Amino acid sequence: MIASALFAASVGFVLYVLAGYPLLLGQYAKRFPKPIQKRPLYPTVTVIVPVRNGERWVKAKIRSLLASDYPADLLNVLIVSDGSTDRTEELVESYPDARLALLALPHGGKAIAVNCGLAQATGEIVLLTDVRQEFDAPAIARLVACFADPTVGVVTGELVIREGTSIEEFQTGLYWRYEKWIRRNLNRIDAMLGATGSIYAIRRELAAPLPPGTLLDDVHLPFAIAFKGYRIYFEDRAKAFDLPTSLHSEFWRKVRTQAGVYQILFRFPGLLWPGNRRFLHFASHKFGRLLLPLALLVAVVSSLDMPVPYKWLAISAQAGFYLLAALDPLLTEGIRLKRLTAVIRAFVVLVAAAACAVVVFFLPANRVWKETRVERARSSEASVLH
Repeated sequence: MIASALFAASVGFVLYVLAGYPLLLGQYAKRFPKPIQKRPLYPTVTVIVPVRNGERWVKAKIRSLLASDYPADLLNVLIVSDGSTDRTEELVESYPDARLALLALPHGGKAIAVNCGLAQATGEIVLLTDVRQEFDAPAIARLVACFADPTVGVVTGELVIREGTSIEEFQTGLYWRYEKWIRRNLNRIDAMLGATGSIYAIRRELAAPLPPGTLLDDVHLPFAIAFKGYRIYFEDRAKAFDLPTSLHSEFWRKVRTQAGVYQILFRFPGLLWPGNRRFLHFASHKFGRLLLPLALLVAVVSSLDMPVPYKWLAISAQAGFYLLAALDPLLTEGIRLKRLTAVIRAFVVLVAAAACAVVVFFLPANRVWKETRVERARSSEASVLH
């Protein structure tokens, strides 16, 4: 009886985190939206781009930013090189635009690069972004327009993942669309749980230095500002574009992301206080995902002690599920079953990443970072720190 209850509870928890909470959130957001005021606004803006060994991307990134339709005399770009050993710094220094500056640092990690960039920034608004993603021309103006509302302290844009060339890349993009759907609903009710690291802006006077080794600057900085009483807002009309990543790269990105959530818990323990208005959302969406590996383990163990025939039904269902995940790499793109196995494998890999995130308690933060590999074209591959 106890085993059956544990099995049902663990499976129910998994379903709640993945589907139940997002669906309930969607219904609540429709009924209780909290809009903001927007209007054209033109303060000075400093764009900070921390980068390590991004020579493949840095010129396109600079062109994208300087081609913005934001007033040229109000915009400057600061490339912060985190000990780059390729031609990144050379390419930045040779770029012919007075609005562009280079800050070259010894390798110290992204948190130090961001802190040094914030210290050098002169704009009233600071926009943080990664080197790989290119901006839509109206993106900066659309982000800044949201600061017309005095309650807004952070504005994040939408990261658009371009269509992949394989089912694996397609599923990674599909997962990101699922994430954005949840984010849009959180935004409607003023319950955002961070920003998108590739495109987010803050009021410079609200910025505080990141603790060394911070893995998620795009969560730590927004929460530090939110705890001062300001709103984090998601402006989905401000777009940055990225290429799809492989499941292998997505695994390491999720390890870093989930390890970063552990950091956030220790730095902002109030998030798990029921009196905090983000409590339910953080517990369901962020903390709940950290517990998914434990829930799946409980399901496996408890099913072994269930009465027959439920025991064999539960064991067979779980074995079949994981077998389909293991089968996926062996299937070719043209097989219809791969549409299903790819989704299951992606889920298993991302849960495994959540399990591996505990390494943050045993390793220095810089050891958790891995390069993100993407395809510019089918025949070429590049990697950057983001």
